[in-house]
Amino acid sequence: GLVIDGRTLSIIFQGGLEEKFLELTRHCRSVLCCRSTPLQKSMVVKLARRQLKVMTLSIGDGANDVSMIQAADVGIGISGQEGMQAVMASDFAISRFKHLKKLLLVHGHWCYARLAKMVIYFFYKNVCYVNLLFWYQFFCGFSGSTMVDYWQMIFFNLFFTSVPPLLFGALDKDVSAETLLRLPELYKNGQ
Repeated sequence: GLVIDGRTLSIIFQGGLEEKFLELTRHCRSVLCCRSTPLQKSMVVKLARRQLKVMTLSIGDGANDVSMIQAADVGIGISGQEGMQAVMASDFAISRFKHLKKLLLVHGHWCYARLAKMVIYFFYKNVCYVNLLFWYQFFCGFSGSTMVDYWQMIFFNLFFTSVPPLLFGALDKDVSAETLLRLPELYKNGQ
């Protein structure tokens, strides 16, 4: 890990030392910016995203972290003593920093698995529906007539696009939360 303060960041950005700073960050798993301005924090995130082409995660708990949270791919706001500005600007909100592990390892794994299954499901649903329309056109001589009534098509899509996501979201947990917390390497399997 790398802990860097605002004074050092200003020297890096004003002196054109971004490349050397990035070379140092390549060897780190995380970078912590302390005692720095909101602009400096967001510049570090933008620099990492642009030059290193990595996915960035920003965590903040106050109004001074809003620009950093918005610059990152994933922003997490911590509600606390400094107010709710970071929470309002973030993608995810937690009440304490200790909940970060469960958010990433458990809910992140479940979300990824659910989204992957839902993408496959929607391809399947659309292939089945378009396949019916395709073969119906042979039956009706490619006249362009519709196979089903407009309302039936709306209810077909409404039923097949609302019920399965609700069921997947509520019931699909491929691995228990305890197992995911005990074996963090399972997080990489989905990637």
